Amino acid sequence: MKVWGIIKKDHRIQNDIVADFAVKREECTDWRSIIGSIAGSLDLSRPVVLKKHIQELHDFSRTVFKPSDFMESVAFDRFEIEIFPEKSKK
Repeated sequence: MKVWGIIKKDHRIQNDIVADFAVKREECTDWRSIIGSIAGSLDLSRPVVLKKHIQELHDFSRTVFKPSDFMESVAFDRFEIEIFPEKSKK
């Protein structure tokens, strides 16, 4: 599964990364470590992952973290996580 991590400020992308994980979206049970890995790659502290964030990933394949979801102060407006749809093999 490919996951896109995006840092936005004033509705503009400041930094982003695409990471590939061996697990499929339907089988994933450890979203906290995946989100933490992406945040670490973007030089961010790990956000507080709530049930709401995990539910949004399951339902919509994306979630948004606001500055209030981080223990430290951050210099951006949003940290977004989006799961790319997997291509069907024909």
